Amino acid sequence: MKSPPAAEQPSASRAAPQWASIIATFFGIGRLRPGPGTWASAATAFLWAMLAYSLAPSLRTPAAITLAVLVVLIGIPAATQVARAAGKKDPQIVVIDEVAGQLIALIAVPFTWKTFLAAFIIFRAFDILKPPPVRQLEVLPEGVGIVLDDVAAGLYALGTMHLLLHFGRLT
Repeated sequence: MKSPPAAEQPSASRAAPQWASIIATFFGIGRLRPGPGTWASAATAFLWAMLAYSLAPSLRTPAAITLAVLVVLIGIPAATQVARAAGKKDPQIVVIDEVAGQLIALIAVPFTWKTFLAAFIIFRAFDILKPPPVRQLEVLPEGVGIVLDDVAAGLYALGTMHLLLHFGRLT
């Protein structure tokens, strides 16, 4: 069997397109150490708080949903490009998946420091522990697997947040 030309083979020495690197690392936050995913989640919660503060309360939920969908749609191809260039399945510098998951965890959450802190902690816990089927989503190819496991962790966090809110455990 003939191997594909060198231009078609993935190479760890080939750089990802600049747009993909900027998006996948969330403007370089993925290069912070230790715990780039935690830095990205914290930055997302902070930036969402700043944006949510400037929005009318009735616009916050649709804006969070829209942003989360856009981050997923742009994040998957960006994560794919950076993973291919790095020659790794899920490079640590790719944190756009944490941005998507954290945004999902904040959908329709009241605008208070307690709820934002709780959403941050709960999302990080689900992202790190990866309960089923979160871990199983990692086997999906390239950027899809990189991003969708964090989307699932974000959905778990969102459900947990709304249960806590519903039962008065968070105010």
